[in-house]
Amino acid sequence: MKKFSFYFLLVLILVACNSTKHVAENEHMLTQNYIFVDSVKDKSSDLQKYILQKPNPRLLDLPLGLYFHNLGNHDKPKTPSEWGKQNPKKYNFIKNVFSEKQSIAYANSQINLNNWFLSYDAPVIVSETKVKRTGDNLWAYYKTQGYFKSKVDTVINRFKDKKATVEYHITKGRPTLLDTIKIKTESSVLDSIYKSSGIKSLLKTGEQYNDKTFRNEAAKVVKLYRNNGIVNFTESALGFYVDSTRTDYKTNVDFLISSGRFEEKDGAYTSKEYKVNKIKEIKVVTDYSYTQKGEEYTDSLTYRGIKFFGYNKIKYNPKYLEQSIFLKPGDVYKDTLRNLTRNHLKSLKNFKTTNIDFLSIGNSGDELRMNIFLSPKEKYTLGFDTELTHSNIREIGTSAKFSIIDRNAFRGAEILKLSFLGSYFRASNGPGYEIGADASLEIPRFVAPFGLNKLVPKEMSPRTLFSVGSSFQKNIGLDRQTFTILSDYRWQYTPKKTIQLEVFNTQYIQNLNVNRFFNIYSSEFINLNNIAETYDAVSGTNNHPLPTDLENQAPETLSFINDVVSNNGFKTSNPADYNTVLNIQNRYNIVTSDFLIPVLAYSYTYNSQTNFRDNNFSFFKFRIANSGNLLGLTSNKYNSNGKKTFLKIPLAQYFKTDIEFKKFWDVGSSSVFGLRTVLGAIIPYDNSDIPFTRSYFAGGSNDIRAWQTYDLGPGSRNSGLEFNVGSFKFLTSAEYRFDIVSNLKGALFVDAGNIWDITGSDFVEEDAKLKGFSSVKDIAVGTGLGLRLDFNFLILRFDVGFKTYEPYLNENKWFKNYNFGSAVYNIGINYPF
Repeated sequence: MKKFSFYFLLVLILVACNSTKHVAENEHMLTQNYIFVDSVKDKSSDLQKYILQKPNPRLLDLPLGLYFHNLGNHDKPKTPSEWGKQNPKKYNFIKNVFSEKQSIAYANSQINLNNWFLSYDAPVIVSETKVKRTGDNLWAYYKTQGYFKSKVDTVINRFKDKKATVEYHITKGRPTLLDTIKIKTESSVLDSIYKSSGIKSLLKTGEQYNDKTFRNEAAKVVKLYRNNGIVNFTESALGFYVDSTRTDYKTNVDFLISSGRFEEKDGAYTSKEYKVNKIKEIKVVTDYSYTQKGEEYTDSLTYRGIKFFGYNKIKYNPKYLEQSIFLKPGDVYKDTLRNLTRNHLKSLKNFKTTNIDFLSIGNSGDELRMNIFLSPKEKYTLGFDTELTHSNIREIGTSAKFSIIDRNAFRGAEILKLSFLGSYFRASNGPGYEIGADASLEIPRFVAPFGLNKLVPKEMSPRTLFSVGSSFQKNIGLDRQTFTILSDYRWQYTPKKTIQLEVFNTQYIQNLNVNRFFNIYSSEFINLNNIAETYDAVSGTNNHPLPTDLENQAPETLSFINDVVSNNGFKTSNPADYNTVLNIQNRYNIVTSDFLIPVLAYSYTYNSQTNFRDNNFSFFKFRIANSGNLLGLTSNKYNSNGKKTFLKIPLAQYFKTDIEFKKFWDVGSSSVFGLRTVLGAIIPYDNSDIPFTRSYFAGGSNDIRAWQTYDLGPGSRNSGLEFNVGSFKFLTSAEYRFDIVSNLKGALFVDAGNIWDITGSDFVEEDAKLKGFSSVKDIAVGTGLGLRLDFNFLILRFDVGFKTYEPYLNENKWFKNYNFGSAVYNIGINYPF
């Protein structure tokens, strides 16, 4: 398969390598743009957006899209009849052997294949008109930067092979500086607001002229007035007058703020002075629809001066809707409160649309009626999700989730969600499945006793989530059953900062089939079986071979472990094997133990991304959690292994901290560079073990992609165990994402990291422990490439990871297994980070 792919790519390049195949005579294909600023070549991406013509996209310096396009033929037939006339032998042969219907179908398939090739990127032909317009764009750009006497020269280099390059030579000249700045306000009302605000102008004497500064100054002044009651104030009321007659590269600026606006009435325009507007009335329609516009309302009520109307019976409690309206009767109009109201109502997730407008009422011209039109979403929504899965643990499987959502469940815009999930898969030890259900209630406000709900203002859109659920696994590990109950508080501290508080996040994990441990963790059993042979030879017993049948495997293997641990003579004569048995016993106790995990956690998230198209943003998340808190204080019971219990269930007691940072840069030409770093640590206390589900692992499609999940670490160990975990993790990834053809995108990536142990346990091998900066040598490195199909609503991802640096090897740690045979192939949904 690998050879076939290579030869296919080779044939594609050889067949289509004549990149100018479809370039007509006297035309030239653009291969490169060069920009020179003051005779220095400019390679930055800042000026690229002003260039109207760019060369065909390239992957590994090959224009693959153009190659596909060149496999097509513009002169081929466009209809089956034309194709039949051009290919009579093939058409008639298929017609005689089968039927004319099959001939037409075959002709259509050839036409569609040709059209498919032609749908890819055609050669970009140099256009003198577009080159000139690009030069004008660049000249206009530098003028906005204050280079009023800049000059742009364009050069088109045409070559005999029908290819061409374009050069843009920019001479900036001397920049113009701001000199005297005067602000003139024609309205006494506006002048009073401006002076009392203490606003400081962004325009400063001596600074270089820049259009962006003027735009920011205008936006700042508009915001000032619209937040002080001037509801109709716009940028059209502002004027900047620049003195262009001076020859000393300086300019005076007159900033004029007009006294009023023009208003049309009966075809005539009249000037209207600006006034400070106040809210007189607020009207809320709770079930607005365009089809019912103009009909009589059948229900209405008033709450705290706000009037609520409905075409049908009002289904929302006005007490809670009123909390989302931040302008009240008698308030001076403020744009920020209008936007806050709109965003808060949208955040309720109960309305399709939220429209707000203001009408002038009364004769004074300074009173407003605020109209809010809410169009509710369907009360009940059904959801269904399905997914195919594959990993080193699950060969192939499928999962599905069915959910029912009830909006406005208790008339306070609450969202009640019932979910049912199931999965089925094939594993190395047979089929398995998981089923589960959970119920959650999201309340758009704080629900807390003792008046604690007042600690977070409603402007921060507080949320309370209550959730309860359970799941059951069969043939997944030790057939685990879990019960989870959660109360979660979240609020938007600022538009970019979110705080989350998990007050009562408790999970009970029960292992239902611990007798399968040595069957699932077969590497542990193999090690014990080898030690059993040595043990029998030393002690004269008859343990080897240990039983492999499921009925006797666990009890007899555990009995052998207990014999070894209590045999001081074997400890003295075979200390390495003795310690191995102790380690296996410790891992057995941790993995097979039931756990009660009561977590109290705090999270802080910063996200500067404005929307999903924003490719220049930062993301930071910090989470600190403690398990065992209050329950640990209320219990003084311990089990036979010395672990604290609550209701006879071992209590997980630990502190855990996780830090994640992501940064993305838009590097131009539809390309993005991303960087991610993850750091995590978990420290147990009071002799507690760390639950397997809370430990760290390395590898997988969203981790270090050159290793499979649980395969890497801890430290420089290559244990051969099925599931390797640690209590400290470091991961960093860098990825370059770029377009290839249409919705097919590519990626080049580097992943580095590992897991270690920081518990200080006597059972942990030395090479698995974190030893300060010297453990840097244990960081594994994987590199690779990927393909992504972008369907807008999801991204289907295929990544190939190559082992680049393997810390567990004794020698030749770099590139020893850097090949397709040792590579890991990952299939994932959406980006890895």
